[in-house]
Amino acid sequence: MTKSSLSKRLRNHLDINNEELHKELKEGTYKPATVKRVYIPKEKGKVRPLGIPIVKDRVVQTAVKMVIEPIFEKEFCSTSYGFRPGRGCKDALREVQKQLDQGLTWVVDADLQSYFDTIPHDRLMKQVEEHVSDSKILELIKAWLKQGIMEENKRWIPEKGTPQGAVISPLLANLYLHKLDIIMQNHGIKMVRYADDFVILTDSEKRAQTILSFIEGWTKENGLTIHPGETHIGNCLREGEGFDFLGYRFEAKKRWVQKKSILKFRDAVREKTKRNCGKSIHKVITDLNRIVKGWYNYFKHVDKWSMGTFDSFIRRRLRAILRAQKKRPGHGRSLRDHMEWPNAYFANLGLFTMKEARALEVASQSR
Repeated sequence: MTKSSLSKRLRNHLDINNEELHKELKEGTYKPATVKRVYIPKEKGKVRPLGIPIVKDRVVQTAVKMVIEPIFEKEFCSTSYGFRPGRGCKDALREVQKQLDQGLTWVVDADLQSYFDTIPHDRLMKQVEEHVSDSKILELIKAWLKQGIMEENKRWIPEKGTPQGAVISPLLANLYLHKLDIIMQNHGIKMVRYADDFVILTDSEKRAQTILSFIEGWTKENGLTIHPGETHIGNCLREGEGFDFLGYRFEAKKRWVQKKSILKFRDAVREKTKRNCGKSIHKVITDLNRIVKGWYNYFKHVDKWSMGTFDSFIRRRLRAILRAQKKRPGHGRSLRDHMEWPNAYFANLGLFTMKEARALEVASQSR
């Protein structure tokens, strides 16, 4: 694609009503604003840093992404599933299960430490330049990588990394690991990657050790770090040697919901069902259904967890809200609560019930 056609496509993707932004880009006066650094909680008390660009910067990044993504997509490997059009978590999970069914039970479960924050700018830009020659596009990407970061009263210019939270970052992150994808593919190694989260399945411990040694060397050479405490080799057929991937636990020929996924779900339900929320029970149930349906649709094929247990947990939280609205303390666990607000009461209000939904689906499939 020529430089002129790239620049023209960029203009076409921008909001046609944003004349000021068009002018800044055309005259070369556009400068990205400082990114605000915020943190979101992770498991075990950890936090994940996010960089939130202002609206104007997100608009330009979206336009650039729409222009260059098709160029990169022509090159990306089929083993990469994260943040790509027409691909997602379930596709990656299906591929993992397929490989396990084929007998590839030795796993290299590797974790890249602070991946988004450690990508070397010079190496990343070199890879971008291998695919994009338009100088204006390249200057925009360089400017975003060097955007100032503001955290409380501190401001600094990053020397590496691409901020999570920026529209363009997932595409750039995929590009930086693209060469690793190619190496694995050319050597017949079955890697399944979702952004910076990947697993490699093979047929022997010796081969797994060889692959891990190569991965450690490649990441070091490319300015990245393998997390030593969260990387391991194991035989998935043995208890305790399985691996977690995209919310699931794979172990001993079974697949179930990863513990941290369960904890996140419970926390999300608790957030929507605070006893002092001040909302009507109808509104609470409407909000809850969005979470519950999404969680069910993602995990419904796993049988090593009780959907009824989660349904009971949700109804107990709702009963506690109803008790609070009647100025009665308690957690919604008493027999009186169950008699006053039976399961049918919540069903009549439209509460989505996972156990019932799964039973209906199984019955439908068996016909």
